[in-house]
Amino acid sequence: MAGRDFRELGGISSETLAVLDKLGFRTATPVQEATIPLFAGHKDVAVDACTGSGKTLAFLIPLIEKMRRLEEPLTIHQVGAVVVSPTRELARQIYSVAQPFIASVPWLKAALLVGGSDPANDVAQLRDGGSNVLIGTPGRLDDIRQRCAAWLEVKTVEILVLDEADRLLDMGFKVQLDAIISALPRQRRTGLFSATQTEAVQALARAGLRNAVRVNVAVSRAAAAPRPDVEGVAEAAGWEAELQRDELEQRTPGTLSICYHIVEAVDKLAVLAHFLQAHPDSKIIVYFLTCACVDHALLALGLLPGTRGLVVSALHGRMKQAAREAVLEAYAAATTGVLLCTDVAARGLDIPDVHWIVQADPPQDPAAFIHRVGRTARMGRSGDALLLLMPHEDSYVDFLGVRKVPLRPATPAVLGTAAADGAATNARLRAAAEADRAFMEAGVKAFVSYVRGYKEHHCRYIFRIQDVPLGQLATAFGLLRLPGMPEVKKAGIRLAGFEPSAIDVDSIKFNDKAREKQRQALLKKREAEGPRESAKAAHRAAQQAARQAAARQATEAVGAGARLTAAKRRALEAADEAEELATEYTMLKKLRRGKISQHEFDVVLGMSDDSDAEVKESVPAPAPKRKLATALQKRAAKLKRKQKRRAGSKGEA
Repeated sequence: MAGRDFRELGGISSETLAVLDKLGFRTATPVQEATIPLFAGHKDVAVDACTGSGKTLAFLIPLIEKMRRLEEPLTIHQVGAVVVSPTRELARQIYSVAQPFIASVPWLKAALLVGGSDPANDVAQLRDGGSNVLIGTPGRLDDIRQRCAAWLEVKTVEILVLDEADRLLDMGFKVQLDAIISALPRQRRTGLFSATQTEAVQALARAGLRNAVRVNVAVSRAAAAPRPDVEGVAEAAGWEAELQRDELEQRTPGTLSICYHIVEAVDKLAVLAHFLQAHPDSKIIVYFLTCACVDHALLALGLLPGTRGLVVSALHGRMKQAAREAVLEAYAAATTGVLLCTDVAARGLDIPDVHWIVQADPPQDPAAFIHRVGRTARMGRSGDALLLLMPHEDSYVDFLGVRKVPLRPATPAVLGTAAADGAATNARLRAAAEADRAFMEAGVKAFVSYVRGYKEHHCRYIFRIQDVPLGQLATAFGLLRLPGMPEVKKAGIRLAGFEPSAIDVDSIKFNDKAREKQRQALLKKREAEGPRESAKAAHRAAQQAARQAAARQATEAVGAGARLTAAKRRALEAADEAEELATEYTMLKKLRRGKISQHEFDVVLGMSDDSDAEVKESVPAPAPKRKLATALQKRAAKLKRKQKRRAGSKGEA
């Protein structure tokens, strides 16, 4: 269905229309048609539309028009508009799209404020050159606001945009958002834009929006055409009524076709490689659960004959900012290729002409599913997506159906006509691990991070770590032996299918001569320090093994007497999780105090093995980043909430 011409919307200046014509935008999408007249007028908006529907222009055009209509131009240190984005990549994309519109207003200047660089440089740039439009991530925006409070005037802000508002809150930016909003004048226009409206976003809208209007662009399965619904949300009752969706609506574009395939864990990489081989001329994005899984897949696909000739790149949050930008820029400019990534590339990024989205691992947050597949089928174009699931995860298909995301089984034409050879693929990975220590370590890190990440799935009744065949998973990652992490020690029969390698892992060297030389130097240093530290480590390992053996015996004794009820099973799982959490906290404190080395800390968490030759230097490690402590605190809070709910249910009974 063709949209209305931008000229018919009204309220858009000839200068902005000229920029739209130059960029090739003639007609407005449904979300732009519904939002621009409201937001450019005197209404706050909360926009709920599927990804790829044109939300960026829906707020940039009103922003530019607001600035153009000001009675007097702002000075260089007066801010007229603020755009907040959850990720650096999305902020850079918004900044890039805004540039031609900014240039159409002679006095208007914009600044990009994101992490990954020295904030002092941003302060100097603002002091010398000034800026009237600030586009950036919450942390950097709030930091710069405080640093420049003496001379940067934000009480002149006319418009505030929160892009991907649900993600801003999910990523823990509420404190920064509250600080930014409280510093701005109340008499402003505010827009919340997202593909998913959560309860937190609703609360933020009620608190920060005035004269608000809810814009909901739904997609009818029958017509496959977006239709905008515009409704006031000043009252809570009106908001709740809008959340009642019609049964015919779906949350994804009608031009997007999503299929799924059930595959055993041991064959997943082979199926993925076979799919990529069957689509060599396509532009494909593949999503994984963790950064380490992305790194391992990049190495693994480079070893397989069918994918060795493909252009494959990686993008995740642990990469340096310059590397992330270079990868994203190169992939956006390419016509074919494969991008392996985490959810850092799931939101808002407008990468041209993506043909396929492959989810090798389902996202931890089900809301991210819509954002992932939204990287294709954008702005009315067609696109395809593939979801790979293990057999015990098949109910996820029904779960997505309830959330208005239709899926269909994948056909041989999608996956490739010939059968994928999982055994041959896994044999190549094991051979590579036995030949190069770097690949062996990449497999171990990917396995450990996958297991730990899997436990953080929001849909825990579908994605249960107790159902994951860890033996198959270890084989799929090319492991030579199983890491000593608690989840593995408690796995029992789920380790079936894994055969340890006969190779002595201590004898495996790095193919990189510099890394191997460093490893040998560390080994000699450890040997010179004497057996004292080794004896202490062995004693700790023996104590931990004794505790775990006692816990297993107690569990088996309970199970031998009678079948465990669901409540008892959850109680045992909670007890195990509490014990594991307590151990991690204790070791984290010791690491911070310098009582143990980083390597010893990794051994306890299962990230390394004390007998491995890749040990780190046996000196006190620097205090770990806050992210680890924050993750442990979140797990502890979640465990406490579970225990409170369980105690409450017992009291009611």
